[in-house]
Amino acid sequence: MSLSESIAPHLPYLRRYARALTGTQESGDTYVAAVLESLIANPTMITGTKTQPKITLYQILSKLWGSLKVNLGVETQVSTWERRAQAKLSTIPGLSRQVFLLKALEGFSDAEVARILGKTEHEVTEAFDEASQQIAQMMSGSVMIIEDEPLIALDLEDIVASLGHSCTGVARTHDEALKLAGAKKPDLVLSDIQLADGSSGIDAVSDILKKYDVPVIFITAFPERLLTGERPEPAFLITKPFSPEMVKAMIAQALFFNAGPAS
Repeated sequence: MSLSESIAPHLPYLRRYARALTGTQESGDTYVAAVLESLIANPTMITGTKTQPKITLYQILSKLWGSLKVNLGVETQVSTWERRAQAKLSTIPGLSRQVFLLKALEGFSDAEVARILGKTEHEVTEAFDEASQQIAQMMSGSVMIIEDEPLIALDLEDIVASLGHSCTGVARTHDEALKLAGAKKPDLVLSDIQLADGSSGIDAVSDILKKYDVPVIFITAFPERLLTGERPEPAFLITKPFSPEMVKAMIAQALFFNAGPAS
């Protein structure tokens, strides 16, 4: 298997992780580009090891983390909430942020996270607990759900409630989404990509964002369709099938980052 064939399936997820870690698409992609440059210079990092290519990619990015001067950099044409995200990220120590995202967002086990970061499993557990405690200190918020599958919508409502947040309602179509957002301005939008009437959740969110500056979490079975690098991308993206822990992590991050600038 060639180098490109080995790493291509994992790049959308690596880009998602890098963006969540840094707070902006531009900074995240700078790290991923540096990972690819390292592999081009030394392809044996992938081809010459028995370690899974996915693990190796995250290991390389982790080694680069902090060594490149792009962390929390100012990105042009970003929304107000993304600027808040950049400020809030600095309040969570780098190791704790990495551990939290690797476990809650990327779904790695403690042992895998330890391998990626070169830490012990005990250190991983402590860092995860630290990040969880800091994120739990955020203010509660209201969440709007755009989802056409009743069972999935109900599951998401339960997750939102379990975190102590309120749900403004569930919209199944583009028009319902715009009407609900106008009636009850949410602190966060949780949106599927394909809606019941054949319309696009992306289009619905785009129209909402023309009126309100609010963070959005997209849910999709096809993340590669959004993580293409060809246009501005969602900072928060959940892949179907999802776990409750993953949804909780994304909601916590989005609301935490949007709660206001760091003091």
